[in-house]
Formats: sequence, C-alpha cells, structure tokens
Amino acid sequence: NLGVIFDTNLTFDHHVRSTVKASFFHLRNIGKLRPMLTFSVAEKLINTFVFSRLDYCNALLVGVPKATLSKLQLVQNSAARILTGTSTREHITPILEKLHWLPFSFRIEFKILMLPYKALNNLAPQYLCELLTPYTPSRAPRSSEAGLLTTQKTRLKTVGDRAFSSLAPKLWNSLPSEIRNAESLGVFKSHLKTYFFRVAF
Repeated sequence: NLGVIFDTNLTFDHHVRSTVKASFFHLRNIGKLRPMLTFSVAEKLINTFVFSRLDYCNALLVGVPKATLSKLQLVQNSAARILTGTSTREHITPILEKLHWLPFSFRIEFKILMLPYKALNNLAPQYLCELLTPYTPSRAPRSSEAGLLTTQKTRLKTVGDRAFSSLAPKLWNSLPSEIRNAESLGVFKSHLKTYFFRVAF
C-alpha cells in the first residue's frame, strides 16, 4: 500500500478528495494556533502536515484534469493565507511569489524533471535510465540540441501520454539547454526553480 488511491481510469479523483480533506483538517488546526506561533514554526507545521501530503507521489497526478489540480492548488493557497495572515480578498499570486512557493502544477513538473537529470548523469537506478534514450541527430548537432531526449509516440492519448517514458522527454526537451546541461544536481535544481518562477509569476 503506497498510500495512493488508484481508480480504473487513473483520474485520481478519490485520492485527491482524500488528500484535500486531510490537508484542510490540519490547516484548520494550524489556523487556530497561528496567532500563538512564530512564522517559522507555523511554516514547519504546514510543511509537515500539509505539504508532505500534497507532494507525496504527486508525479502520478501529471496530466489529470485542471479541475482536479485546482482542488490541490486551493489547499496551497489556503496554507499561504494562514501562514501570512492574508485576507481572501487579496490576490494569491503575489503571496505565493513572496513565499517563494511554486504553484502545485509546477511542483509536479519539478519532481518529474529530477529523474531525467539523474538518469542522464548516472544518478538513477538502471531501470529508470533504460526508459530514456538520448537524442542523436542525423547531422552535426547544434548547441541547443545538447542533452535532448528522444520522444515517443503513444497509442493511448490520455493514459499513454502520461507515462514517464513519454512525458519526461517532452518536459525535458522544453527546458533551456543551460538548465539541461547543468554541472551538478544542486545547480540543476536551483536553475530549474528559478526558471519555473519566471514562468509562473
């Protein structure tokens, strides 16, 4: 039991509902205590009891309907308002940016993109490396083509496109070459987060 609720169509609706319910339960309790907590302590509680749930196996949620992801984004938005004491009348985007929190959909892609980098740099298990094939152009490659992956066509448009072997190369190839070719995992994470923040905000 991985703690993830699967359904026959891989919509993860039941799993998301369960995650949202549990997250709001903890947020309500944290909200009651918030006036007595420092910012640092409140943030740690949110990370421990809420974000740990949102981020657990969240790569499985890639490709699910936006309406489903919006429920999880609402949890993150509520956490940001509780932490900062911000009214619901205020727009959430500046709050997330100030907290340096990536929106939920970007958190999913961030986690997925860790794996191609590790696979291409011999930091991942062999079975994962075998799912990805470096792109080899028929002519002399341009510098922008360095570090690309071969993309795969899938038969099942909805489920097949969500498979790691299909999705990861597409996400990876969409990154600027300087991020793909980062010299270390730490540098890659830093550059990727900066890139996603520019896109998100």
